[in-house]
Amino acid sequence: MISKKNVAALIKERMAELDNGLFIVHLNVSESGIINVEIDKYEGNVSMKDCMSVSRNVEHNLDREDEDFELHVSSAGLDRGLRVLPQYTKNIGRQVKVKLHEGGSLEGELTAASHEQITIQTTRKERIEGKKKKETIIEDYTFTMDKIKETKIVISFK
Repeated sequence: MISKKNVAALIKERMAELDNGLFIVHLNVSESGIINVEIDKYEGNVSMKDCMSVSRNVEHNLDREDEDFELHVSSAGLDRGLRVLPQYTKNIGRQVKVKLHEGGSLEGELTAASHEQITIQTTRKERIEGKKKKETIIEDYTFTMDKIKETKIVISFK
């Protein structure tokens, strides 16, 4: 069976050579030889060239004579949730929707992220008694990572 550790080393080797801020989001090697890799960048977007380069390094350094495999390398798309800390830190300042394991969700701006927790800032207009205009209410919510089921970037076309 193909070693996940060996595949990860080959991916990291190419990422170091490219030196353009790539990191691994997800790596899975199934027993049937299917290798799925998702990558992202600290700044900017993953290009097709990045995916091809990582794919070629893995493919050229694994021997198909020893074991047959199927390789898929892709970027971690916007339709997928944030899964690793570099993705959270990269997206600080963006609107996200957080779903919790216990139910419920919250949408707001991601303002901080660490291995232990994230902070979301919400803004809403509310009428205060005795005032004519609505006031802007800003609240910060902090969630520990173990409470989060999913965090997705809110895509807006404004």
